[in-house]
Amino acid sequence: MIRIGVTGWGDHDFLYPHGMKPSDKLKEYSAYFPAVEIDASFYAVQPERNMRKWAEETPPGFQFVVKAYQGMTGHERGEIPFETKSEMFEAFKVSLRPLIEKEKMSMVLFQFPPWFDCRKENVDYLRWCKRQMEGLPCALEFRNQTWFAAGVRERTMAFMREEAWIHSICDEPQAGTGSIPAILETADPAKTLVRFHGRNVHGWNKTGSGEEWREVRYLYKYSKAELEEWADKLKGLEENSGEVIALFNNNSGGDAAENALEMIDLLGIKYEGLASRQMSLLDFD
Repeated sequence: MIRIGVTGWGDHDFLYPHGMKPSDKLKEYSAYFPAVEIDASFYAVQPERNMRKWAEETPPGFQFVVKAYQGMTGHERGEIPFETKSEMFEAFKVSLRPLIEKEKMSMVLFQFPPWFDCRKENVDYLRWCKRQMEGLPCALEFRNQTWFAAGVRERTMAFMREEAWIHSICDEPQAGTGSIPAILETADPAKTLVRFHGRNVHGWNKTGSGEEWREVRYLYKYSKAELEEWADKLKGLEENSGEVIALFNNNSGGDAAENALEMIDLLGIKYEGLASRQMSLLDFD
């Protein structure tokens, strides 16, 4: 099965009737897509009540990809409110319980920063992370090319398979050391993650942080030809993985949801069990 979605559900104005309350957006989102990435969990470990609310607002079978908290992947922007790594991981796992109980927790995404390069101490940390998350499906995404350098790529993929990581495959700008190529290999027989970051080389390399940085980093709209190429790739990945979740993150210009819907159309997918849509001004049937 191929599940198409986007990262987050709050900023995709293309999907929502004008003036829709933020609290209603997830319900409406789940009328279009069967999966979504929770980005808020990167900035703060979410209280269980939030996860429970999101689980209850989505239909049966809906799936969440939960982004690992920033302190778990070494980003650590601002103060980290945990005394130890073990305490941090435990709090994060507790937050997942409502999604797990409803069978809506697809995987936890560990996205490591550009400075997390291929070296022994980082490999050891990945093993430690996997032990802390024992029993939970976890996806691994790099932002440093050393993991896929000549002579290393095969070992990286073998490591993912040995440690039971889900491979997060990225379509992103090829912009030097801080980006990775799209390696079309599965690591887990059950699940594979694909994330579309766009191909804006200038925006990818722009320094800084905050809203200004976000406005350009993922500023890209995929063409029909690019989506068609990826539709074939997704079908190929599906042959070697029980489920492929493909998420569009190219939303600096608001293009993610539109590209995601185009991909669904190209694949000819008709999802069953989606939520009911609110009627918009353009619905006449």
